[in-house]
Amino acid sequence: MALVGRYNSLAIVKHTSFGLYLDGGADGEILLPNRYVPKGADTEVDDWLNVFVYLDSDDRLIATTQKPKVQVGEFASLKVVEINRTGLFLDWGLPKDLLLPHSEEKQPLQVGDYCVVYVYLDTRTRRITASARLDRHLDNVPAQYKVGDEVDLLIVEPTDLGYKAIIEGKHWGLIHKNEVFKFLRPGMRERGFIRELRSDGKISLSLQPVGAQARDALQSLILDKLAAEGGVLAVSDKSAPEVISRLFGVSKGNFKKAIGGLFKQGAIRIFDDRIERV
Repeated sequence: MALVGRYNSLAIVKHTSFGLYLDGGADGEILLPNRYVPKGADTEVDDWLNVFVYLDSDDRLIATTQKPKVQVGEFASLKVVEINRTGLFLDWGLPKDLLLPHSEEKQPLQVGDYCVVYVYLDTRTRRITASARLDRHLDNVPAQYKVGDEVDLLIVEPTDLGYKAIIEGKHWGLIHKNEVFKFLRPGMRERGFIRELRSDGKISLSLQPVGAQARDALQSLILDKLAAEGGVLAVSDKSAPEVISRLFGVSKGNFKKAIGGLFKQGAIRIFDDRIERV
């Protein structure tokens, strides 16, 4: 049986004038239309092709070599391209748009809006469906991360405290405002780090490495830049956060801690408009 809404490696069973038929096991033969047959690939009977399987507009299984923006079991930010009585339709990179039923809509959306959704397979119809009600699709098993772990993040929404993000497609996390030193918007994918595992199960995140190792690495970077610029850099603890982020890719708070440590070591002098190597 083919995995609907996922990539499958399927064997070619026959050629026709309008495409290839692939072995879908219990689902029978699945058509790969000619326009999706990869040029130059081996397409003899019994050769295997990697294809994405979904339902066409007539609810028949069909294969494609086009790459959708998301598979079943994943989260993604998708654009609303149509709304009708059935629901909202999202652009996920395939000819047939992805349905977000009104019952799975978290807040009112308009055509042109982007929405972070989870993609699942309706067990009754086998239709690939989206849901904006993300809580029910995240892992309730306690996270096994460690402070300092590097993780993949999907930014979901701003809150009064910062930005909510999905960690590794499994758990909620929060990037607090004082950890946000760059532009963020829902749908962005970022590299992040586990900053704190709270006793209530909530997870605090950082967009930069944490701990002594991160501090030491930043101090080394500052000294390297000073050496490259003749011992003087036109940046200090009074510089704008965006200037610091552009030069070092860190928050102003972490930069201040790093140059404060270098100052105590006697490695640099700090002025209002610059730092100098001693």
